[in-house]
Order: sequence, then structure tokens, then C-alpha cells
Amino acid sequence: MAAVLGRVAELPALLALSRSALVRHWDAPALDRALEWARYFQHVHDRFRARPQLREALGRRLRRAQPCSPPLGFSALGRCPELLGLALLENRALPPAACRRLLRRLLLPPPPGAGAGPEPRGLALLARRKAAARLLALPRRPGGTEPRVRAEAQLLLGRLREEEAQEGAGAAGRPRWLCGVLERLPPPRAFAVVAAALALLGQGSGAEGAGDGDRDGSGQDGNRASAAGDGCIAGLLLSWLLGNRERFSAFCLCLPGSLLASLAGHYSQLSRSYLDLLTGWGSHLHYDPLQGRWVKSCLEKAELSWEELRERFSCLCQGSALLREQTQAALKLLKTRDGDFKVRGLSVWTDLLMEVEE
Repeated sequence: MAAVLGRVAELPALLALSRSALVRHWDAPALDRALEWARYFQHVHDRFRARPQLREALGRRLRRAQPCSPPLGFSALGRCPELLGLALLENRALPPAACRRLLRRLLLPPPPGAGAGPEPRGLALLARRKAAARLLALPRRPGGTEPRVRAEAQLLLGRLREEEAQEGAGAAGRPRWLCGVLERLPPPRAFAVVAAALALLGQGSGAEGAGDGDRDGSGQDGNRASAAGDGCIAGLLLSWLLGNRERFSAFCLCLPGSLLASLAGHYSQLSRSYLDLLTGWGSHLHYDPLQGRWVKSCLEKAELSWEELRERFSCLCQGSALLREQTQAALKLLKTRDGDFKVRGLSVWTDLLMEVEE
């Protein structure tokens, strides 16, 4: 028993070491030894937890070994794999090779006959969450969606698809549920998630269905049903987005013009509302002859500068042929209504049309 008490006294030192910068020198054998010690302490806990006198002796020995820190009790022995795993996963000093080995050890149970049972489910879940967090924290590709936003959009779509698959059960409460979820998020994050979800739905109408059907056409009914369900989900997201003008205006101000143009190319309802919004913003610009450029006539109402408005219309004209035709047709109509001027500086719509046609 004296030997057990002596080893238990080393637990605070092991946990302190796992949180220190010294782990940068750990290799695979050192990591394996630390995990073996964690399982040993767990085994001690399981062996003596039904013996009150020995439990008290082990608890006193632990408290004496750490007089200056919040004391660990006897129960910490049973949680030692979790405590050690958490400390190592949060320690940036742990070398990448050791971190990968740690994740494998935590996620996979030891082989049969290795003498130790599988890791606790909580520790495996912890490892999975940490691995996912590290993956989502990777830098995104230029022009791509942030991985964390994309993952949140996929989770939202998964939930909506599950409810859609219930043959309309609870459909009346779905818009209310969706509003509650999105409005609890900070607006920039909610807008990014909705935009990513709409982009995924737009891509899935062709990309996801291409590989799901059988060669003999037996999967066509399923693909059509899936497309119809995704259309309903897109309708819910668009209803939330377009149902409030202030919300839609904030959405368009928050996101880049290239992303909005891509969404407008997939959803005609959104493209019409977006063009109407740009028209309203453009109407608050006036030409300053002294500066030789268009400026905001009313700072409270003019949301975009001339340069920003031109960039938004240019993105729309760089989209699909249909979107480009719609955008140019809208600008030509506005130009005609404004006097159909042929020279710059008289109508913002004339100048915008000349810019995008160039």
C-alpha cells in the first residue's frame, strides 16, 4: 500500500507536466507512458472506491502532494484519462506527431488482449470535438467559405431536412423554429450561415444528385423528391431573409458582392429583391461637379458609396448570362426613366450602365 500511496502522489505532477511547455519534447513513447500512468490511476480508483478507509488514505496523500493548488480528490483518480487527455489536447506545445498519436489513442480502443479496457466514452467524445475544432480552425482557401460557417450551415440543413422528411409533420411550426434559431445568433453570423446554406442548396441541385442515382434510372424518383425537399428548405430560408426589409438590407451589406451575385444567380426571388435594394441605394447618390464623382446625398439613407455600388452591379454582370441580361435590362429601364442621358455625370444609372458594359 505504501508503494501505491507513493505513486498516487505523482498524479498532480503528471497533470502539471501535461499543461507545461515541456511536452514539446515528448515523442510517441513518452506519450504512451503518460497514458499508461493515467490508466493506472484509474485502475487504482476502481480497485479502492468500495473501501472507505483506503479511499480516505489516498485522498489525504493527494492533498498533501499539492498544498498550493485546488486539491484533487480521490474521484480525480477515476477521471485521470480525461484530465490528462484534456490538458494535452489544449496544450499547443504538444508536437503535431504526438498530438496525432494522442487522438488515435483516445479515439480507438486498445486491441483485444492488451490488458486495458476501452477508453471512456466521454474521453473519445472529447477527442472527436477537439479534432473537429482543429479541423474547422484551418485557414480557408481564398474565396471559399469559412469551414466553421460551412459546418454550421450543413448542421442547419440537416435539421431542416430531417423535419422535411417527416411528411409535413410539424410543418406549421417550422418557420417559427427557424426564426428562433437564426435570431439567437449574432446577425453577421446568422447571415453567413444562411448564405452558406443557400449556396449549398444551389450547388446540390446538380452536384449532389449527379452521383446518387443508379444507372438504370431507379434513383430518379429519390433525386426528384430530394430536390423538391431542398426547394422547400430554400423557400423557408428565403422567406426568413426577405420577410423583413431591414434584415435583408443588413444581409446584403454584410456579405461581399461576389457571394450575393452567386446567390442571385440561383434564386430569382433573391435577385429581384437585391436589384430593388441596389436601386434604392443608388437613388441616394448625386453628382458633385467639384469632385467630379458621385457622392452620398444623404448619409443616413445612402448605404453604399459609388465605388461599392459599381462593384455590386459589376459582380451581377459577371454572373450567369440570364443574371447579366436581367441586370443590364434593369439599368437600361432606370436610365430611360431618368431621362435617357448619353453622357456621364447626369444620371447615376447611365454611368453605371456604361461602367458594366465596358
